[in-house]
Amino acid sequence: MRRADFHYQLPEAQIALHPGEERSASRLLCLNTAQDELSDCVFTDLPGMLRPEDLLVFNDTRVIPARLFGRKQSGGRIEVLVERITGPHEVLAHVRASKSPQPGSLLHFNGAGSARVTGRSDDLFRLEFNGRQAVLELLEQHGHVPLPPYIKREDAAADHARYQTIYARRPGAVAAPTAGLHFDEKIMQQIAARGVATAFVTLHVGAGTFQPVRVDRLEDHVMHREYFEVSEEVCEQIAATRQRGGRVVAVGTTAVRSLEAASAESGVPHPCQGETDLFITPGYRFRCVDALLTNFHLPESTLLMLVCAFAGYHRVMSAYHHAIEQGYRFYSYGDAMFIASRTAPGEAAP
Repeated sequence: MRRADFHYQLPEAQIALHPGEERSASRLLCLNTAQDELSDCVFTDLPGMLRPEDLLVFNDTRVIPARLFGRKQSGGRIEVLVERITGPHEVLAHVRASKSPQPGSLLHFNGAGSARVTGRSDDLFRLEFNGRQAVLELLEQHGHVPLPPYIKREDAAADHARYQTIYARRPGAVAAPTAGLHFDEKIMQQIAARGVATAFVTLHVGAGTFQPVRVDRLEDHVMHREYFEVSEEVCEQIAATRQRGGRVVAVGTTAVRSLEAASAESGVPHPCQGETDLFITPGYRFRCVDALLTNFHLPESTLLMLVCAFAGYHRVMSAYHHAIEQGYRFYSYGDAMFIASRTAPGEAAP
């Protein structure tokens, strides 16, 4: 398949630039792959679509305020987006400037001290922050919410709470696992009341999640790497779910990639931690995940390709066109889609 196969036209008015008034007050497009049926629902219908024997798997990463503004020694303006914290005072970061800073130069941040450029790692800069304060603490005090690049506004107070899941606990992401943004305490209580089990994996979402595929042939794309963890407890929960005949329901594409990266050919996940560059495209044989809750993704993105692999290319693209016609809100702050079961690998490609 080629990149152009995953293109679609979205009216600009349907890009959700702000969160809704309530987390769970979003729409939910339900795709039944077995019956080839679409249903227009609301997110509060989700608990009733889950079975008591199911396991709902969340990504508990926490978005850090990873964006800083400042100036180079020359006075030129800079914008820094921390991609990964590598030590108490060291980070890998994207640096936007009229001219790239040179190794050894200082970057001065508004109210947040300074950092020295110590080198490069591909497209990222290695920065070492001065002073005793740990960089994570510094970002929490002075950083800005790293809103997606298509949201062209300054972050607001609401973003600090709403561009974060209510169960986020492990800091490290620079983009939210957006399928989880719809869950509030009431929904979580309703899920628990139905007897549905929950589990948590960690994948620290990087800025690469928003990057479109830029090569024509998918097999030529180089996937970005992200840190993830799947614990022994989660693996045991999945085994118990299999024994009772339940589904492993992934909340978001990041949960999918974590579980699939941890699963052997047999479909049995094993505890692991490290980096994954798993790129899932139509034809991929899923080993672990049975159902998927996800948002609507950008055209030609790796996330859209994953969803097409899960539910079938024609089904997903048809569902997206339906969502556009029906006025659904798209992307991070937008509406959601529930796919109750995955398709067979041979049905995924056009």
